[in-house]
Amino acid sequence: MCGVLRAEPVWIEVFTGLRAERFARLVRAVRERGGEHPRMGRPWRLPLTERVLLVAVYYRTNLTMRQLAVLFGVCPATVCRTIQQVGPLLSLEPAPRPEGAVERLWIVDGTLIPVRDRTVAASSRNYRFSANVQVVIDADTRLVVATAPPVAGNIADAHAFRDTGLAEVCSGTTVLADGAYWGTGLVIPHRRRGKRPLLPLQEADNAEHRKVRARVEHTFARMKNYKILRDCRQRGDGLHHAVQAVARMHNLAMTA
Repeated sequence: MCGVLRAEPVWIEVFTGLRAERFARLVRAVRERGGEHPRMGRPWRLPLTERVLLVAVYYRTNLTMRQLAVLFGVCPATVCRTIQQVGPLLSLEPAPRPEGAVERLWIVDGTLIPVRDRTVAASSRNYRFSANVQVVIDADTRLVVATAPPVAGNIADAHAFRDTGLAEVCSGTTVLADGAYWGTGLVIPHRRRGKRPLLPLQEADNAEHRKVRARVEHTFARMKNYKILRDCRQRGDGLHHAVQAVARMHNLAMTA
């Protein structure tokens, strides 16, 4: 069976949103993590470059295994094994501690991702079974610094921030957040006390806070161009691997 998609520049940019040279950097990272090492049993039907392309196309389009099998000229079982093997190797690298961390500004927020696996999801305010995923970005570069493992969608952002270990990642850095992170030690907007209105200076601070914090919402919008984050059919750690891979590809696309 002959496939349609091959690791050619025209297909790479159309189906992954990455230019050829940035996709090559992605393949290089997977190779350095052992993606090309032979596994037990028969050798892979596809070379490493096309396996990485297959997983990137899956995250970008959210096509089914049968549809991807036709596009790449393999069987659905091979597609499934490829996603399970390559997906974790695309994960975002741990964020290095920036120089002058006190002067750096990060932004944290959570987003709800619909997911079919009920063990990692709960009925949420978007009226679907969803998971809450916390994401930290750098306010200057707008690159994703870290993502947290998903938690049930009915868990508050403040609890998710503390329970998933992001609080330790963000320690020593100024982090902006919205009012849902009350009590976490992050920089949040001023809140009214009783019926007393905010002072004009506080209103101005809140306006500037909203303007800067909107950058994380823009990041979510770009990440959700990868349709796997609109309706994830993966089970277990599949959603976490998908978020990490999408964050890495988002950073590659944003890098000049």
